Amino acid sequence: MSPISRRSFLRSSAALGMGAGVALITHAADPGPKSTDDLVTPDTQAAIDAGLAYLVTRLQGPDGSFSDARNANSGNTGITSLAALALMCGGHHPSRGKYGKAVAKAAEYVITSGRRNKTPNYLANADQLDSHTSMYQHGFSALFLAEVHGTFPEVDRRGRTRDMLEKSIALTVKAQNQRGGWRYTPTPGMDDVSVTVAQLMALRAAKNAGVYVDKAVVDKAVEYIKACQGRDGGFAYIKDQLGSLFPRSAAAVVGLYSAGIYDGEAIRSGLAYLNQFRPRANRLGPPDIRPEHYYYGHYYAALAMWTAGGNYWNDWFPAIRTELLLRREQASGVWDDRIFGTAYATAMACIILQLPNNYLPIMQK
Repeated sequence: MSPISRRSFLRSSAALGMGAGVALITHAADPGPKSTDDLVTPDTQAAIDAGLAYLVTRLQGPDGSFSDARNANSGNTGITSLAALALMCGGHHPSRGKYGKAVAKAAEYVITSGRRNKTPNYLANADQLDSHTSMYQHGFSALFLAEVHGTFPEVDRRGRTRDMLEKSIALTVKAQNQRGGWRYTPTPGMDDVSVTVAQLMALRAAKNAGVYVDKAVVDKAVEYIKACQGRDGGFAYIKDQLGSLFPRSAAAVVGLYSAGIYDGEAIRSGLAYLNQFRPRANRLGPPDIRPEHYYYGHYYAALAMWTAGGNYWNDWFPAIRTELLLRREQASGVWDDRIFGTAYATAMACIILQLPNNYLPIMQK
């Protein structure tokens, strides 16, 4: 898939009609994004290549899942989907690329998990349905299926993937609560901005893939996210609570972008808040980011700056690129997270570093 221009993408996104008030982002004296060659340096590409190879050769099991044996959170559908998305960011998918078969195996694992669950079409591990991560698993997995389903060369596999995507999205829609949000279980109940963004990204990817998504569902989610924004431009975890933090604020901005909102006060103030936490060479991460939220926060922040473009992206990406290269485990050449493991951290880092490739529809601009 060849890259398209940001302006073309924003026009096509506006045409999708997801959310109200869609507008192009414009910046005074916006120089546009730097070229891929400027951003993906030889050292960066070497790190990416090592990370992707490690994921496939060391962390993917025969069933298609990606797993760290030491970690109960590893091997779940969410981490598996993120690892497969990292491979797709490098141009690997079932019909092409060195790791195309690994992506196909991951999709089969996700689909099988959805079919076997006591909650049908819930894309989370059967043994982790009571975990606070299960609805995240569902959101990331639905996003992955939306991105991968059209790349299968076989009609039957493409159809089976599409069928599970449609059913999983229907489950997502039914799980939205009256306030417009989602939380840890696939039923309407409580809500938080973080899980809500994971579902909204999946809905956007599904709509891009041609799955019907009711505009009212998206509008309610936008209303919820905006209600979580504070005066400082950052976002609280739950509506009516106080307190902004970098990771969830980055996610919230991406959630608004996923709904087709590309400009306005919520976006401008959100980006200004995030810019306070641009990585610095002498500091590994923002001061308010807990270690277990590091890769989560920077995944969303990079997506936010990539979509904003211009100086936002041109200033942010070299900074996070430098920081991620510094954070690599030099002995193995990959990334690690003390809570969620190597598969998760390496997948997130590789997604961030490959954003300039612009290979995934959800990441095109």
